[in-house]
Amino acid sequence: MGEFLMPSLGADMDAGTIVEWLVKPGDRVRRGDIVAVVDTDKADVDVEIFEDGVIDRILVPEGEKVPVGTPLATLDEALDALAARAPRPVPPSEPVPPPEPVPPTEPVLLPPPIAEPPRAAGETERDVSPILRRLARHLSVDLEALHGSGPDGAVTRADIEAAAATSSGGEKDERDRGLAMRDAIARLMARSKREIPHYYLGSEVDFSRARAWLDHANAERPVTERLLPAVLLVKAVALATRELPEMNGFFLDDRYQASDTVNVGVAISLRGGGLIAPAIHDTDRLSCDELMRNLRDLVTRTRAGRLRSSEMSGPTITVTNLGEQGVQTVYGVIYPPQVALVGFGKITDRPWAENGMIGIRPVIAMTLAADHRASDGHTGARFLALIDRLLQDPETL
Repeated sequence: MGEFLMPSLGADMDAGTIVEWLVKPGDRVRRGDIVAVVDTDKADVDVEIFEDGVIDRILVPEGEKVPVGTPLATLDEALDALAARAPRPVPPSEPVPPPEPVPPTEPVLLPPPIAEPPRAAGETERDVSPILRRLARHLSVDLEALHGSGPDGAVTRADIEAAAATSSGGEKDERDRGLAMRDAIARLMARSKREIPHYYLGSEVDFSRARAWLDHANAERPVTERLLPAVLLVKAVALATRELPEMNGFFLDDRYQASDTVNVGVAISLRGGGLIAPAIHDTDRLSCDELMRNLRDLVTRTRAGRLRSSEMSGPTITVTNLGEQGVQTVYGVIYPPQVALVGFGKITDRPWAENGMIGIRPVIAMTLAADHRASDGHTGARFLALIDRLLQDPETL
């Protein structure tokens, strides 16, 4: 018998609320299945299970908030054990002679079927996806009272959000979530600045080769498949991190613990305010096209409140890019227990001297915030130089 515990979905999470159970007792689950939706202070997260088995009991009902580590459900034996206990197939017995034919009987007239009574007005069965039903429940929106704006009156996400925004209850929920998120960020950042001895380094990167490569790579692509500069930045950080493991891991139990995998956390701003940094797993192993697809998917799901628990608990280093907001230089704060954060600013055309010549080049400011307990300025400088060198050979990313 195993236990499914309330996971820690980030260093700033002390407790979570079960928004919805997606399984019930008797359901078989496999590692990676999404079994519940948990409300943290920042977002609703689809929580995966990391063990095969059968749901035995649900211990925490929907709507209840419990600390991290609390048993949420019990799991019965592993699937293979259950399979071993399953009754074995019965070998075929001696053939049985077919029964003698029964003489036909007189036909019996059955009464005509009784038609179902027509639905009363307002009793329509709304065709709404489970995700939208979950959203409506979370925002306290009555779907039956909602007039859909989609094809044939279908309810859309915008309909639900608009209904929630016009109700005082929805506004209060949004305000409460915003305040809770600010509290969570405040606690985490205060802990970071209190406990982590930061050091900062910065440099400027000539982005002309990377931009030219992107222009060439995107020339024949449809708009939806084009690569963005952010992909090259994240990939370069991932490859540099793999080469310098002092930047990739966690400071836990008074010592640095390097991670075996490179999972870059990407800072994403939320529509209602606030920031969250879920992970792209094995970032260093993804091609630029795969990374672009993952990045688009991650941003979309983050802003739609559909993050997965593994994405919240796995970042080994974080990248924040505020160039789209016009920021020139980012001075980041490390997400504990990680030990490094890389920031990128806006790409701007600036005078650039090289080989005694001055020209106009696209330039991006790159910064590193690192934990002095895990690395020093020399290692940090090598790290930034390595990212720069990788961006000068974008075709190798």
